[in-house]
Amino acid sequence: MSWRELRVFLRYLPPESATARAIRGTTAEEDAWTLDRQLLAAAVDAIRENTFATVKLSGDPKKTSRLKPPDPIERPGVTARKQKSNVIRFGGRHGSGAAQLAGVLGGAANQ
Repeated sequence: MSWRELRVFLRYLPPESATARAIRGTTAEEDAWTLDRQLLAAAVDAIRENTFATVKLSGDPKKTSRLKPPDPIERPGVTARKQKSNVIRFGGRHGSGAAQLAGVLGGAANQ
């Protein structure tokens, strides 16, 4: 096999081949998530979020108060979002809440 034939052979390898993955520097799991699979996962996430919002808005508040939004489908290379508490506590053993409120609003707390 000549160098030219080798170059042509490597250039036209299928994208799922181990040699093509090694050239791109990706893993088999990352390559399994093609554009159509990414779009399908995004569509499923949107449908799940829409279903959650519909149930939350049209359901009985006593029954739906503990519902949590659905987690997105895990994708390679994407870290899971951590749930952040949006509750600001005022007074009591938690302090005045001014520092926490200032952090949410982006200002400095005057204590």
